[in-house]
Amino acid sequence: MDSTKTTKYRYLGKRALPVDGQDKLLGQLNFTGDLKIGGMLHVRLMLSPHPHARIISVDRTAAQALPGVVAVLTAEDLPTRDQVISSRMSAVLAKEKVLFEGQPVVAVVGETVAAAQDGVEVLEVAYELLPAIPNLDAALSPESPILWPHGLPKDAIDVSADHGGVEQQGTAESSEPSNIHTENKYARGDVEQGFQEADVVLERTYRIPAVHQGYLEPQIAVAAPEGSSGLVLYVSTQGPRTIRNEVARLLRLARSQVRVVPMPMGGGFGGKHGLLEPLVAAVAHLLHRPVRLELTRTEDFLTSMPAPEHRIDLKMGVKQDGQLCALEAKLYLNNGAFSAPWSGLAATLLASQYLIPHIKISANEVCTTQVMTGPYRAPSAPQAVFAMESHMDDLARELEIDPLEFRYQNASGGGDAMITGNPWPSLSFREVLDKMREHPAWANRENRLDEGIGLAAGVWGCNTAPASAVVRVESDGSVQVLVGSVDISGVNSGFVHIVAETLGVLPEQVTITQGDTTSGPAAPVSGGSMVTYSVAGALADAAGEVRQRVTKMAAEHFEASEQDIEIEEGKVFVRGVRSKAVTLAEFASRAESTRGQGGPLLAHGNSAVEVNAPVASVHLVRVRVDKETGVVTPLQYVAVQDVGFALNPLMVEGQLQGGALQGLAIGLQEQLVYDDDGHLLTPSFLDYALPRCDEAPSVEPVLVEVASPKGPFGIRGVGEPPIVPGPAALANAVRDATGIRVKKLPIRAPELWEKMQN
Repeated sequence: MDSTKTTKYRYLGKRALPVDGQDKLLGQLNFTGDLKIGGMLHVRLMLSPHPHARIISVDRTAAQALPGVVAVLTAEDLPTRDQVISSRMSAVLAKEKVLFEGQPVVAVVGETVAAAQDGVEVLEVAYELLPAIPNLDAALSPESPILWPHGLPKDAIDVSADHGGVEQQGTAESSEPSNIHTENKYARGDVEQGFQEADVVLERTYRIPAVHQGYLEPQIAVAAPEGSSGLVLYVSTQGPRTIRNEVARLLRLARSQVRVVPMPMGGGFGGKHGLLEPLVAAVAHLLHRPVRLELTRTEDFLTSMPAPEHRIDLKMGVKQDGQLCALEAKLYLNNGAFSAPWSGLAATLLASQYLIPHIKISANEVCTTQVMTGPYRAPSAPQAVFAMESHMDDLARELEIDPLEFRYQNASGGGDAMITGNPWPSLSFREVLDKMREHPAWANRENRLDEGIGLAAGVWGCNTAPASAVVRVESDGSVQVLVGSVDISGVNSGFVHIVAETLGVLPEQVTITQGDTTSGPAAPVSGGSMVTYSVAGALADAAGEVRQRVTKMAAEHFEASEQDIEIEEGKVFVRGVRSKAVTLAEFASRAESTRGQGGPLLAHGNSAVEVNAPVASVHLVRVRVDKETGVVTPLQYVAVQDVGFALNPLMVEGQLQGGALQGLAIGLQEQLVYDDDGHLLTPSFLDYALPRCDEAPSVEPVLVEVASPKGPFGIRGVGEPPIVPGPAALANAVRDATGIRVKKLPIRAPELWEKMQN
């Protein structure tokens, strides 16, 4: 870490505990599930037991007769506008057909959860079963039924844009009925010529299954009438404005009639951009009562939006001197029953990390009778990088080149063109490779029996969006800060220190208030690693304006030059005369009560950073492979990442550690398993394997700080990149230990053992 930081800033760049840590540890933070509203009704759902079926009839008679049941609702009863559903959010309840197991069909509303669930238990729904399309291979088969024979309706909400998604070079919808609803094409140079120039060509297919975000708090939403015709929603969400806009659209309300209050989140990782909110809003609007819906864990697995299954057919060519010369790839993403635009991100990452003159990519979005997919921390990046970095490792072996130096030779940097044609704004790929090169785990590596070391690199674009903030100094000296962003990764702790540093107060004087969609300032969704990058400038702008006002008031008070006024720890004084300091509280009190002082010490700050700050990371994993069982045990993990400037190194390191462990879990354990008919076999944490504490290695975070040219304080996004290289680094370590190239995740011990025997 740069030692100059310790003198440049008083609070920024210093290790500090999260501002809400104590409340979380003591159970004093109220989540959506803790909310109590008088007269609140409860919703339970009848979910489809079939992956694909026509709804013949719904008999509600028995349910309606039960005590405590208020209403039994189907899609026809709800005041939503969409006649043709186009997404998981607009599919409030199934109409005519169910398109995946777990799709909500009937909503039973009760005075209690138990009454509503009793109503669900006695519902009688008749179905006509239709052929299922259970996975990618089935969907791509010529004999497969077509899920949307007349074309797939497109969703107006593109969540991929929040994660750095870009327009494709060429986008085509199939002219013939097909389960491939969109093909995105990318090209550069002449790929056939590139392969002719290659001395080594490697071609493989990689498979990565669908995985769930694994948040601890299941999906939950509360809606209540507000005023004569409005609604207020209390939700655990990463995108309150996205939800407001979609609820208003579906219910034909003005956006000003819908207020979304984001509650503290029990985890999200991309999985909480919107799901239940239109349904609970529609029920509350219809019945004019507060309504609550919380999914069980099994329901969450069945009906939420996991990361998609990927198949990547990858072919690469390299010259004998180690220069990459050609890449050709076909990507297939299982998006489930609706449109989900993730293949563009996967293709961009696959083709832009290294300098390759000749490229041809076809990235395909595929429909199946599974639930619609969604973002999961750096969407499609771990999958694309698993394929790319597995290839890179084996190409280096073929050429007998050090794998780190091979990556260094071909690494993209700032100004180099991505496959989209746009340049990387700034990219410190070589700097993180330099840091890994000197790390003892790599520099002093040695061959050990049954052990292997794997290396993998990843890049992530990180996004940016306009933002604003409000800073106000109260007459008691406390500082109130209003933001519109959702704290999902500890960003509020960083905000406290930005305001304290800029204004000249103690961090404990600063309180962050998260506004709702009516009161809160503009802010991006909590995704795309962009919240701090986008909001920090607005905070500094607002706090700086307040400081300027105080400085002017103090100069008049002390009869001194403004240049000689200092503000530290909430005290205002002339440089060198701290003994005569006046508190910030005194100036705030004067501003509020004395004529001619300009009114309260309050300022609005705005920020619109137009250039994003991409992040490069490189991870190392050392594993032991049990030759008798095939069990892979991670022994050591090093995560190197450019963070631009670590506002709070303690929390930044925590992000690297958490993301690395999620990447390991994708590589070793996690998989949504479906049978041949499309039924989910892993609908709970008993079946869906998440890593336990006793299985997780210690992750050593190494922070590289190459300041972003445009970002406030030189910061870069931090949250998503740590998950990216892990699965590939793990697979490369297993290859080093066993000689076996893993092409399908997760790495299951029985499958690895069988390959070791052969």
